[in-house]
Amino acid sequence: MLLPALPAKEVDGWLNWRGPLQTGVSLEKNLPDSLEIGGEDHLWSYPVKGGGAPVIADGRIYLFGYYEEDDGKLVEETLLCLDADSGKKIWEYRSRDFLSDNVYNRYGIGSPCVDPETGNVYFMPTSGLAIAFDRDGNKLWEHSMLEEYWRLTFPNGRTGGPVIDGDFVIFRGITANWGPSGPPGDRFYGFEKQTGELAWWSAPDIKPVDSSNSSPIFTELDGQRVFIAGTGSGSIVCSNARTGEPIWRYTISQGGVNGSILLLDDDKVIAVHGKENIDSTSKGRMVCFRMPSKYPEGDKPVILTAADEVWRNDDHVSFSSSPVLHEGRVYTTIATGELLCVDANTGETLWDLKLAPDQLHASPLYADGKLYVPMADGQAYVVKPHADRGEILNHAEMGAVCLAAPSAYDGKVFVQTKEALHAYGEKDGKFVGVKTSSPKIKDKKIAALQVVPAEFALTEGQSVEFTVWGLNKVGQRVKKIKGASFDAGPLAVSFKGNTMSVKKGAKLMPGAVKASASGASGSARGRIVAGANYSEDFNGFELTQKNHLGETVAFPPSTWLGARVKWSVIEREGEKVITNVLDSVIKQRTMNFVGHHDLKDYTFTADVLTDGNRRIMSSIGLVNQRYLIALVGNWRILEVSSNHDRLKESVPFVVRPNTWYTLKTKIKDNGDGTGVIQAKAWLRDEAEPADWTIEVPVDKLHPKGAPAIYALSPQAQKRVFIDNLRITPNN
Repeated sequence: MLLPALPAKEVDGWLNWRGPLQTGVSLEKNLPDSLEIGGEDHLWSYPVKGGGAPVIADGRIYLFGYYEEDDGKLVEETLLCLDADSGKKIWEYRSRDFLSDNVYNRYGIGSPCVDPETGNVYFMPTSGLAIAFDRDGNKLWEHSMLEEYWRLTFPNGRTGGPVIDGDFVIFRGITANWGPSGPPGDRFYGFEKQTGELAWWSAPDIKPVDSSNSSPIFTELDGQRVFIAGTGSGSIVCSNARTGEPIWRYTISQGGVNGSILLLDDDKVIAVHGKENIDSTSKGRMVCFRMPSKYPEGDKPVILTAADEVWRNDDHVSFSSSPVLHEGRVYTTIATGELLCVDANTGETLWDLKLAPDQLHASPLYADGKLYVPMADGQAYVVKPHADRGEILNHAEMGAVCLAAPSAYDGKVFVQTKEALHAYGEKDGKFVGVKTSSPKIKDKKIAALQVVPAEFALTEGQSVEFTVWGLNKVGQRVKKIKGASFDAGPLAVSFKGNTMSVKKGAKLMPGAVKASASGASGSARGRIVAGANYSEDFNGFELTQKNHLGETVAFPPSTWLGARVKWSVIEREGEKVITNVLDSVIKQRTMNFVGHHDLKDYTFTADVLTDGNRRIMSSIGLVNQRYLIALVGNWRILEVSSNHDRLKESVPFVVRPNTWYTLKTKIKDNGDGTGVIQAKAWLRDEAEPADWTIEVPVDKLHPKGAPAIYALSPQAQKRVFIDNLRITPNN
């Protein structure tokens, strides 16, 4: 999976979506006064759709966008690298969505980021792949957040983007993993930026009700490096950027907080949202509150309250537009289409300027004494802020919806629309950034160990090599530890140095690995999971437990992602089978991965049944290599899909309620990037038919993917049942 790293090169530029100050503010001068397409300041345009800010380093633009063909039936997302002066393409990486809930054309809503130490580029498309590239487009490493950590997706397509801090690149998302992190939570994952190994993960949030793409910002707290971000529970959270430890949380909204956070005077936080407030029925608010000045001891996270507020401003309904902060003033656009200027110290609205009928997503840029303000209706403005008003210097028609934030680099301003990226300014400008330096390590006493990877999933015969870091009391890495002792508890593994290998015939189970050295310890957690030879008939499960509905059950295999609260093993007509738990509409649909994320070239078979009657039944299916094959009871079809708005083919198949069928799935790889999705279904008590019931050719095959079970019970009615799962190699 890893390629040799190319020579690293330090870079400077607009390296993340809110720029070097983390505020949407540029320090450059002599920037254009006009955003007119075809005007004298217009340099070039590149035809690619998108809804995120471009990032720029070393004369290269990196943009998250997408292409749409065949009336939207074919969508490919892209990480695009362009020359900043000419707009000419240098390279691009294209990918297709899979197994997501994304609808319509809500793609490309997010930004990549660039590592200042190496120039490497990191990004996450809608499918949830966390990917690292070198500056020339060579893939360095990749993780499937969906299949490894069960990252949930949402119809709004809010992908957001990763951020870099020190040794780590941080990706985020709502995940429903396993064990204590099985219930859905808004979580942050700190990967080693060079190798892609997971160093830590952070769960500072309460139960989310929405997704969030708030980009974390970084600061120091009592000598500790921390990050602050909005979350899907309507909270502002703070976690340790070196270890992931949650620190504090303040909840302000009934829905997700999507805008980036601002820091004022190093001790105050400014945030804005557009959902219902927690203490009233009104929607939207900008709030400033004081965060703890000392790193808390004892139980964490510390819960902040309204008593910690400095001010609040209820003029704001801002769903996902991020504010900017410059010289004591906050500028933001709100849902009703106004640009507002707020005193950062008092919260008073100083002036407002009506620019559009409404606003969604797009965020302003402050640079060279001007505000560059794209609006959702496809208009863009250059506004000069005064003490008591905003003066419109330029009003331009962009020709398409604007959902992105402008970026500034080398005397140029870049504006992305849903049709193209536009560049304005001068070719020979000069970037002005901020100098940063890594903090020196003064305390070299080891207080704790950090085991990397912090989480693993292995099949029989696979191995993982751990790196053990000694950390000081503020979480800085002092040195790599040699000769640590390891204890894996009941996991059937062996150790040779720092390398752990799974023994032949090892039981599939979760567990923890503890490393000890220098009087300190640390741990990693992981699972021994199903490979390409796996079967489960549930006969070995003892029904001695109670699920949260009070039913006498056994819980599903503990190595399945997010399955414990969504499935139960029960007895039905003398057979032990697994069934979906329908205690809320939220659980009417579920998909849970049962095997390793890197599996490919396998056949996945199971016996399936839906409860119901001739009027209402459920859908039940299997996921094979990122393709969902399902018997859709209400429609009487056998359907193949990956994302319903993109790939969806079906054939008639009469599904009867309370009747067992066998469903068999296989992915045929043609060896040239194309393939065929094959499936057949038949009555369980009858002989297997010779022919496939459905065969769907695809021109760009997903090369691998974890097996999963799937259920959709409309209105949380009519359970589905699964038995006799079998994964076998195709060869």
